[in-house]
Amino acid sequence: MTDKPRIVSSSHLVSERAAELSELEFALILSGNAFDRWMVRCMRAAGMPDLSVLDILVLHNVNSREREKSLSEVCFVLNVEDSHLVNYALKKLRKLGLVEGNKRGKEVHYGTTQDGRAMCEKYREVREACLVETFQRLGVNSQEVGDVAKTLRAISGVYDQASRAASAM
Repeated sequence: MTDKPRIVSSSHLVSERAAELSELEFALILSGNAFDRWMVRCMRAAGMPDLSVLDILVLHNVNSREREKSLSEVCFVLNVEDSHLVNYALKKLRKLGLVEGNKRGKEVHYGTTQDGRAMCEKYREVREACLVETFQRLGVNSQEVGDVAKTLRAISGVYDQASRAASAM
C-alpha cells in the first residue's frame, strides 16, 4: 500500500490490492446520506414533511413518464429487493392521496393523483431553486456529472453482482 493517506470510514477494510475502493465506499456513504437528507428536506420544503426517502423515491417513480406502474416495476427500477417495503410506501402514499391503484387482473397498477403530480411539481420547483441554481453558480460541468452518473450505474452493477456472490457463500 502507498504512504498516501486514505479518506475512508473503516481503515481495517483498506486492501493493498484496491485501496481506492475503500475511498469510493466512504464517498458513497457520504453521498448517499447527503442525498437522502436532501430528498427529505426538499420534500418538506415542498409541503410534505412526513415522507421517508423510500416514500419520495416511490412517488417520483410512479409519477415518472405519466404511466401507471406495478409494484414489481417500481421495485425493479429502484433496485429494491424487499417488495414489502415498496408496497408499504405505496399504501402510505395512497392514504395521503398522492397515488391511486387500479387493479388489472391479479396486479395493481399505480399512478399519481392530481395532488401527487402537484407535489412532484412543488418538489421540482424547490430542487430548481436550491440545487440546480447552486450547481450552475459553482460552474459544475454537466457533461462530467453525466459521466459520474454512468460510472455510478456501472459500479452499482458490480456491487449487485458481488452481493449475489456473497449470498452464495
